[in-house]
Amino acid sequence: MCEKRKKISLVGIGMGTVMTMTAQAEAAVRSADCLIGAGRMLDAVRDMEALEGKPVLEEYRGDQILSYIRSHPEHRETAVLLSGDTGFHSGAKGLADMLRKEMPEWEVQMMPGIASVAYLAARLKTSWEDAALVSLHGKEEDFIQTVSRNRKTFLLLGGKDAGRRALDRLREYGMDEVILHVGTRLSYPDERILSGTVQELGEKDLDGLSVALAENPFPSLSACCHVPDEEFIRGNVPMTKEEVRAVSIAALRLTENAVVYDIGAGTGSVSVEAALSGTGIRVYAVEKNPEAVSLICQNRKKFRTDGIRVVSGKAPEALEDLEAPTHVFIGGSSGNLKEILRTVLDRSPEARIVVNAISLETVREAMEAAEEGLLKDAQITQIMASRSRKLGRYHMMTGQNPVYIISAGGGSDI
Repeated sequence: MCEKRKKISLVGIGMGTVMTMTAQAEAAVRSADCLIGAGRMLDAVRDMEALEGKPVLEEYRGDQILSYIRSHPEHRETAVLLSGDTGFHSGAKGLADMLRKEMPEWEVQMMPGIASVAYLAARLKTSWEDAALVSLHGKEEDFIQTVSRNRKTFLLLGGKDAGRRALDRLREYGMDEVILHVGTRLSYPDERILSGTVQELGEKDLDGLSVALAENPFPSLSACCHVPDEEFIRGNVPMTKEEVRAVSIAALRLTENAVVYDIGAGTGSVSVEAALSGTGIRVYAVEKNPEAVSLICQNRKKFRTDGIRVVSGKAPEALEDLEAPTHVFIGGSSGNLKEILRTVLDRSPEARIVVNAISLETVREAMEAAEEGLLKDAQITQIMASRSRKLGRYHMMTGQNPVYIISAGGGSDI
């Protein structure tokens, strides 16, 4: 007769109290020979006397959990306690993958729990299926654009200064219309739910174990990333015209979670449209002109595209400390096109590259770069758009400068 396999249960215990545990989770805790979890998780089950007489390990790190289970083969059923739901921003996924790989002889099962978002939505008497979800727990995350485009966005806070950083960012982008509903220590006796605008709430209101619902009564409903020229704050800095931007953005073939360099970013018009192409896209707007740097910051705030990082400096030197790009747009190279291309390709040989050239000298430099293998399989498009202007009772067409759009490179997924 085959011996019954040993079992590891990854148990989502909900919000942190026995009252929010499912019957399945409670049964797994009671039947386990050993309980493992962070201190708060273990405290949650003490009231049900599940710990009485059982070995307990206060631990949340996967490698230490694995080591403990291996060194205690006498335990037939082990329960690892995790907060919330095992399928929602939980450490359960990584732990389950590791356990299945390292201990294939054990049966690993996951038990769902009540997530903080579901709990807060119920307390607010609203739904969460129609909301965007962003985790700010322990990391720097772009979320302004998400809040701007959605009527409801749940922000998972927690970790050092996450609440303060979220509030500061909302204020920085002038999102005074947004109402925040903040739930802190949900399900505990000292549970607190506060509502107010970003100006009315303070940093301490978002401290600790918190989740927030950001309600935007006037979300942007645009389904297009393209912005008319007159919408940009321009100053005296040259700007890539909207017809050329449209073709150039199309030539970039942007993907989800793309990392984009906009070199010679000017007013930031290409950066803004690239960022608007997807909430997971990060854009590094590289510009040496101080006036232009200021304009990029202003346009980033106006269009609420916090996916843009402004880099003040001259390429290629200014690229040194940036993460490797997947896509590169070069609108201005100051005569350093080949050096910029070499720097980019050294870091990302498969990057998709698009170059705009207005002067014939830049076109010549681009052709030399293509001959040297710096612009792989280069395709060249010339665009010359004309716009109408009114003269008396007539409309006349006025031509813009012709622009060469050189596109090259890119992996199979671009």
